[in-house]
Amino acid sequence: MSAGNSRLKTSRIEAQGDALKVVPMFCRTKGATEEMAMKENVSDFLVRRLSEWRVKRIFGYPGDGINGIMGALNRAPDRIDFVQVRHEEMAAFMACAHAKFTGEVGVCLATSGPGAIHLLNGLYDAKLDHQPVVAIVGQQKRAALGGNFQQEVDLISLFKDVAHEYVHMVSTPEQMRHILDRAMRIAQVERNVCCIIVPNDIQEMDAEKPAREHGTIHSGIGYKEPRVIPRPEDLQRAADALNAGSKVAMLVGAGALQATPEVLEAADLLGAGIAKALLGKAVVPDDLPFVTGSIGLLGTRPSYDMMMQCDTLLMIGSSFPYSEFLPEEGQARGVQIDIDGRMMSIRYPMEVNLVGDSAETLRLLIPLLKRKNDRAWRKKIEDEITQWWKTMEARAMAPASPINPQRVFWELSPRLPDGCILTCDSGSSANWYARDLKVRQGMMASLSGGLATMGPAVPYAIAAKFAHPRRTVIAMAGDGAMQMNGLNELITVGKYWRRWSNPHLLVMVLNNRDLNQVTWEQRAMEGDPKFEASQDVPDFPYAAYAEMIGLRGIRVDRPEEIGSAWGCALGADRPVVLEAYTDPDVPPLPPHITFKQAKAYASAILHGDADSPGIIKSSVKQIFA
Repeated sequence: MSAGNSRLKTSRIEAQGDALKVVPMFCRTKGATEEMAMKENVSDFLVRRLSEWRVKRIFGYPGDGINGIMGALNRAPDRIDFVQVRHEEMAAFMACAHAKFTGEVGVCLATSGPGAIHLLNGLYDAKLDHQPVVAIVGQQKRAALGGNFQQEVDLISLFKDVAHEYVHMVSTPEQMRHILDRAMRIAQVERNVCCIIVPNDIQEMDAEKPAREHGTIHSGIGYKEPRVIPRPEDLQRAADALNAGSKVAMLVGAGALQATPEVLEAADLLGAGIAKALLGKAVVPDDLPFVTGSIGLLGTRPSYDMMMQCDTLLMIGSSFPYSEFLPEEGQARGVQIDIDGRMMSIRYPMEVNLVGDSAETLRLLIPLLKRKNDRAWRKKIEDEITQWWKTMEARAMAPASPINPQRVFWELSPRLPDGCILTCDSGSSANWYARDLKVRQGMMASLSGGLATMGPAVPYAIAAKFAHPRRTVIAMAGDGAMQMNGLNELITVGKYWRRWSNPHLLVMVLNNRDLNQVTWEQRAMEGDPKFEASQDVPDFPYAAYAEMIGLRGIRVDRPEEIGSAWGCALGADRPVVLEAYTDPDVPPLPPHITFKQAKAYASAILHGDADSPGIIKSSVKQIFA
């Protein structure tokens, strides 16, 4: 090749932004080579800046709208771990779970148009559970916007609700720095979703430092949570109210996850029982005699009775939404602790609202509390809890056709490994997760709380495994959620599991061929019989499918084999799908059955529910267990 041709080819490659790869082939001055080596494009800067923010992992799926960013991820010297999912919704779920299980910002990445749209459900899960997540999405070239171009979507409008704290499009290279810095910081400050939109022509432009002139922004990195505590006079008012009560009930949520010792000390001083919102399941262990367990429709009878009989309510880090399971207005004095002042007194009219970090606030409040010497209230709660666990065991062991779903969870509970991480889907599986599993100190657990969407159990588990590869992770899902997206994410498990130092990731599927939770809601809330066209789910060989893609599959359809099945799953040398063939007619009984619910249930049966014989038989066994 002639020198002239060499110069011509070099010039052409430079125009394509690929000069760095060919510079060593040609005779250039040392200064020119160093200058080019130092030059980075906007995508390179984005990846480097994310690393400076200590982002270790991005969940996403590629597409031509983010090719520039994908190239930068590939060539970064200290690469961020890119986890390829099967669907962008799963990337957002994983980013949310990463935030839940690490306390760090979760980051997800999607292409323009349909890829960006797919993120939404998972991002709403993060928004409603107050998790810091940053979504980075591609966009068509700026010159095409407004021209009805292919895959052109008004992404700012699309994300304006879910990322209402901060959503912006990068319009010039100089903006990338402060837009990313603000998104990362605001996500942490507001514990919410932020979104960055990057047109694909911007991605490949040279990165530019903002000029030092009027109208430019010069941002920096870093954020440390402040120490937020209430005023001393408000702490004293709260202590006075709590000290005056003789029947104190506590309700804890996800905001108390880092305050376990303080919660237990306060409960001991106040002689209180502790109920838990679903997102607060791991706040305190279930094996303590004064922990009443979950609250609400999926909750326990002791939690319900405690709330109906208490004279004082202490709510910590919870936005539990169902007022019918809290004391009647005016029954109890109320004290609430929450980091977010916007969440105060919206579930129950509180007498004292303490805005502050749960652990910090409790540390300041505890010295002001007086130990209650009369333990009659605590003793009553403990006696009811003891009886409740006997009831739960009897319900779990009641015969069913072929397997009682409660027994699957009951048999797992004593076998849970120390420090394991539990994830659960929405649906009937959440009932048994809430009631039958005894979480111990050091375990972590979560599900979709505020959104209560189907589908997060498996992607949550994958994100948990990446964040904590040495821990055993167990996902619990119904067959509806597995068919919706869990099966596809098993492929992701198959792709990555050999990277984990401990291969134990278990996915338990309740195969009952029914969208069970909604079926029971139709009966108990609407008085309608099961609508088979909407509720029947195809029977699918989940365990065999797992074997087909290189995982371990275990199918159990006999109750006496459940324990050994869990033993095999927990001892396997690779991830496992445990398929439990369960009875859809076992009712997820609420802790308190209202007359309206009983009337609706009777109406469903009288109107010819196809499963009437089975549900009547199972209901009798559960009610009288």
